[in-house]
Amino acid sequence: TASLGKMLTSTEVRWGAAGWSFFIAENAILSENRTWLIANLGDDNYHTVYGTISTAATASIGYSYYKLQKNSANTKLPLLFQSTIPTVNRFAAFGLVSVGLALASQALPKMQVPVAMGSSEEGGMKLKVRCPFDFSDKYRDAPDGSIHGLDRISRHPGLWSFGLVFAGNAMLQSNVALRMWWSGPAAVAWLGGMHTDSRFRRGMGGQLDPMVDSQTSNIPFLALLSGKQGSIPDSLSSLMSETKPLNALMAIGAAAVW
Repeated sequence: TASLGKMLTSTEVRWGAAGWSFFIAENAILSENRTWLIANLGDDNYHTVYGTISTAATASIGYSYYKLQKNSANTKLPLLFQSTIPTVNRFAAFGLVSVGLALASQALPKMQVPVAMGSSEEGGMKLKVRCPFDFSDKYRDAPDGSIHGLDRISRHPGLWSFGLVFAGNAMLQSNVALRMWWSGPAAVAWLGGMHTDSRFRRGMGGQLDPMVDSQTSNIPFLALLSGKQGSIPDSLSSLMSETKPLNALMAIGAAAVW
């Protein structure tokens, strides 16, 4: 216990946590007090202050990584593993990066197989070459406002795509402080998502429809796998039909060679 306490209070671990902690804290404080700040500073000045402090926080994240990476060879902390990355860590990294990239891939145009059978001018069938991206396909929200697409996975897919890719890289780090640094975006997605939901439930800066709230989750797949969207097989089937599966498969392939 004493050695754990010493490790958690070490300078390296503080650098690993400092930048992301600053980023989470300033976003939470400024957004939670946005009404009061806008009333006293004005909307333009509020966003200027918000942007300036967020930029400083982001710079501190980059600087902390520079410090940790520069001194990683001389770390005084015990290594989580030696030179060979354990198999379980590799599989965990692959799974996390795959989901993160699959979420991010949904922002791209829908991918399609570049060759397909089609009718010819003579009335027969022939192999045709087409663009690998289907630009005619447009993502559409459900017309009745029901749960649709990535909302089935998380209320904050953008945050979690970022967080999961970084979390996957965290699993490959033997240095405790660097693993903590790479885990930062997942903490941002979890805590930042919870705080955004809390504000929106109170009508602060946005709205969270009670129906959407009851059928979705911040943590990826939690609502879907807990049956809040109906039977799990039906929910998964709907998810497949409402998203871009080939994009996701390509993302998983990219994760395999990450």
